[in-house]
Amino acid sequence: MRAMVLTEPKPVAGTPLSLRDLPVPDPLPGKLRIRVNCCALCHTDLHIVEGELPRHKMPVVPGHQVVGIVDAIGTGVTTHREGDRVGLPWLHWTDQTCEYCLRGTENLCEHALFTGYDVDGGYAEYVVAPADYVYAIPPAFDDVHAAPLLCAGIIGYRSYRLSGIQKGQRLGLYGFGASAHIVLQFAQQLGNEVYVFTRGEAHRELARKLGASWAGGVEDKAPGLIDAAIIFAPLGALVLDSLRALRKGGTVALAGIVMSPIPEMDYSLIYHERVVRSVANSTRQDAREFLELAAEAKVHTEVQTFTLEQANEALLALKQSRIDGAGVLKIA
Repeated sequence: MRAMVLTEPKPVAGTPLSLRDLPVPDPLPGKLRIRVNCCALCHTDLHIVEGELPRHKMPVVPGHQVVGIVDAIGTGVTTHREGDRVGLPWLHWTDQTCEYCLRGTENLCEHALFTGYDVDGGYAEYVVAPADYVYAIPPAFDDVHAAPLLCAGIIGYRSYRLSGIQKGQRLGLYGFGASAHIVLQFAQQLGNEVYVFTRGEAHRELARKLGASWAGGVEDKAPGLIDAAIIFAPLGALVLDSLRALRKGGTVALAGIVMSPIPEMDYSLIYHERVVRSVANSTRQDAREFLELAAEAKVHTEVQTFTLEQANEALLALKQSRIDGAGVLKIA
């Protein structure tokens, strides 16, 4: 099979991924093989490729927003059949025995494995995964538009929940890429007014097109205070900006896997029971709930497509914020 392989982390401007011919993997017991139709890009891919995350499997095939068709099944699998259309996200496997799994927070599992990081991912024609961590794709979505739901959507949903936002309240989104443009849509369906804080005018235009009540920069004065915020851009200074825009008792949820240092702040910014919390990974329940919600809310993902061989070019475009919405590799 063809696959884009990372052998050594380096800047995306240096074309770190190389096209290789690899053996097609066979599914072991409890696993299934997916013939990949497409795989969406994620900033986590970028952090792995450029070495901003601790080094795990190497060489590795990146990619963890996979949509494809089950074409082989290992023994013991009863949840899926050959020919099923499925999605594979970031959370690849958890041990179900550590203290975090036992208390229902498998996203914090001590021994978790992650797709495209600990095991080979979806920048390839085939990928293997445990059947219990693979999900049916709602028929409302075609393959290309479904792919960004599998991380940008799922982590956006978890961030939304952990922000504590309630119906009728105002939500602030900081950064407007793949995840934020999905959250904006279902937040409106759930009864929230949404403000978007982002640098690029093209991103502001997209936010307004998708229904944001207001879109501007962090330096601009928004029409009112927000009740909760989600920060998608990996800039620590945005924590202070969001706290300044936040009502008493509100929460700032940090959706990224990495972030630059958060500057020193005056205690008054976090006083009045304001909360800053990180969001780490997601659970299988998050995935199931979100995919159902996305179909009900008729979420539309804005996508820009690339071929598998253009993965380096696509990652560079992602880094330079030249993709409106989500980038997707079309592989099959």
